[in-house]
Amino acid sequence: MYQGNWKCSGCGADINQLPFQPDPAREEGLLCRDCHKQKMSDRPRRDNGNRERQMYQGNWKCSGCGADINQLPFQPDPARADQLKCRDCFRK
Repeated sequence: MYQGNWKCSGCGADINQLPFQPDPAREEGLLCRDCHKQKMSDRPRRDNGNRERQMYQGNWKCSGCGADINQLPFQPDPARADQLKCRDCFRK
């Protein structure tokens, strides 16, 4: 956490701690936690909140452990199919 003396550009509240080091050129755009949460809740969701993610079926191998991968949430680029990772290897 970074300590400092900043002002929230939304409500004017004091901000004394941030989880990132702010860019001095952009300090006028800092938001306190409450204003940030409000801004994020006001944004429309990309998936409209009710659509299932499209899954792609195939026969691929994990480049990490060699496990079979039969389903992915994206259509893999054939040129990079040798770089795919299973869920467990991706999380590592």
